Amino acid sequence: MTDKNTFTLVNPQTGNLAFKLFSFEENSSFDHIQRLNYYSLIWIKKGSGKVKVDFSEYDFTENQLLAFAPYQPFMLTAVDAIEGVVIHFHPDFFCIIKHHNEVACNGVLFNNIYEPPYVFIDETAKATFNMVIEQMKTEMQNPALAQYELLVSYLKIFLITASRLKKEQQPKELSQVDDNSAPFILQNLKSYIELHYKTKHSASDYADLLNISPKALAKITKNHFNKTLTDLIAERIIIEAKRELYLTNKAVKEIAFELGYDDEHYFSRFFKNNVAISPQMYRDTVGFARGMS
Repeated sequence: MTDKNTFTLVNPQTGNLAFKLFSFEENSSFDHIQRLNYYSLIWIKKGSGKVKVDFSEYDFTENQLLAFAPYQPFMLTAVDAIEGVVIHFHPDFFCIIKHHNEVACNGVLFNNIYEPPYVFIDETAKATFNMVIEQMKTEMQNPALAQYELLVSYLKIFLITASRLKKEQQPKELSQVDDNSAPFILQNLKSYIELHYKTKHSASDYADLLNISPKALAKITKNHFNKTLTDLIAERIIIEAKRELYLTNKAVKEIAFELGYDDEHYFSRFFKNNVAISPQMYRDTVGFARGMS
């Protein structure tokens, strides 16, 4: 704990940040590209601006919660002065993939290539978040028996509340697409990417499956997701690669082959271009090998 607004828990075994909660009243922490090795939840309480994440840029306003996965590049640019609260937590502290059945936030808050990286916070959620954050602060100021377990419980409440909100808001996002046929096409596109991302890596493959011209599909994809179809396919492959690197001890070559890449070196370049570090470095810093050491 460094000041009255910052609460930090460090993993004594690794020296890594385990959990951190802090308030901010300016944007110096996020005004340059971030590639953090932990999950980040940023609650914008006041102000507005733009967030760059992966290949996209979105507007954000007050009462929005931004969510970023480990090594996901992001940057905030304030238009009106921003204030808020941040929760960082390392996968060693709480792994959302391993605990997916409990919190159901993977693919909703985090690692969701189909939706913007934020959720709108209503009054009910705001009250819950404020209560949980105060409980977290109290626990971190007075560490006692089972502190870790209690903090994880509070974090779960926070994540579940946010995930439920985002699930409620997702259909509204989809209905805002201008083209009347677009929601139907986009839903099918999501399904096809989920089914075929290991074997079909080109945009034209999905245009063929949807019986639509590549140009028309590209326009719909860009309008709704603010990303190219190639970006969507790549991001889905990367999410799966991260899971395999994080949760298994499979060789990189084996993971590459399962994801449709015969050439391990090509796959490694593809991964590094999207994540900014190599598959082995990702595994060593947040993955299975680190957990076993």
